[in-house]
Amino acid sequence: MRIGIVCPYSFDAPGGVQFHVRDLARALRAAGHDVSVLAPASEDTPVPEFVVPAGRAVPIRYNGSVARLTFGPVTARRVRRWLAEGEFDVVHLHEPMTPSVSLLALRYAEVPLVATCHSSMPRSRALRAAFPLTGPFVEKIAGRIAVSEDARRTVVDHLGGDAVVIPNGVFTQDFAHARPRPEWQGASGAPTIAFLGRLDEPRKGLDVLLAAAATILDRLPGARFLVAGSGTDVPARVRAALGEHAHAVELLGRVTDEEKASLLVSADLYVAPQTGGESFGIVLVEAMSAGAVVVASELGAFRRVLDDGAAGALFATGDPEALAAEVVALAGDPERRERYRNRAREAVRAYDWSVVTGQVLAVYETVLSAGDVLGPRGRLPGLADGVREVLGRARRGWR
Repeated sequence: MRIGIVCPYSFDAPGGVQFHVRDLARALRAAGHDVSVLAPASEDTPVPEFVVPAGRAVPIRYNGSVARLTFGPVTARRVRRWLAEGEFDVVHLHEPMTPSVSLLALRYAEVPLVATCHSSMPRSRALRAAFPLTGPFVEKIAGRIAVSEDARRTVVDHLGGDAVVIPNGVFTQDFAHARPRPEWQGASGAPTIAFLGRLDEPRKGLDVLLAAAATILDRLPGARFLVAGSGTDVPARVRAALGEHAHAVELLGRVTDEEKASLLVSADLYVAPQTGGESFGIVLVEAMSAGAVVVASELGAFRRVLDDGAAGALFATGDPEALAAEVVALAGDPERRERYRNRAREAVRAYDWSVVTGQVLAVYETVLSAGDVLGPRGRLPGLADGVREVLGRARRGWR
């Protein structure tokens, strides 16, 4: 199959959607398919060989974050050329309503379209305002995927129709077999606590973690915090929160995929203190795959990944004292930590790319097999139910 995948966010900066698109392309290529990815990227940005740069992006505040997007006549010409040269059997758009290359590809593509929604935006006035202009193009989408129930509600509220839920994928064995770094490993009574995220975004919860760290260090003086990610004035924020104990926080900056896996397999606990705007929580799956015990805010998306608290600890969102209490309790309870690890090893199987790729291919095949039953705009009524039936048969076969 010739598959085109469109990512609206720039490969110049790391992000969950970019990683998902990159790894989906790799998994599909490993399965024997011909895959090309179109995404914003500067010409000098290192990208995988299957990624076609759509041009330099500009930072725009979007959905509580800063997204790097590209648009305009030059980008539109590049999108049309990529579509023409690709001769794709199916084009898979990610975040099709984001004002970037995905929306342009939605406008110009004349082949079967599949779209994946990653975001959780229950009250987006911008999407509602834009729908009268984009609605006719949305009708071209034949298959709709959401990475979680939270993202599915965004599809229902803003795109109309339904979507089949297929989670983000993780190469779980890469994390399970990663090599730990001795300098990152903790000891009895002195755990290593890891955090990864965009440090400038309040919703990622770094300040919640720093507020909790003071209490944790009072109870566990040897604890260490390894913080990975980019941001400005972070050392000053650490000093303001912890004073003379700021040395307990080691700022790693951006990390490579290999370094991330080593960090997670070295850590005793992984903390996810996000305060909102999360539709899935892929880093939780990565941490669980690596054997780190997860302590996460009780957002709906995180609760579902952690099997309602059976595969990791949950604490009241935005409450540093609750976070500190969970970390201290886990540090003194090895049996509980082992129960979480055992359940997490089972839970992550559903997110491995060997499973997720088959589910995505089932959507492609359902869309392509629709043939003459497609509606006048290429949309198959009731597709979500049809895909669920296909996925159900596939899952029974996998078991």
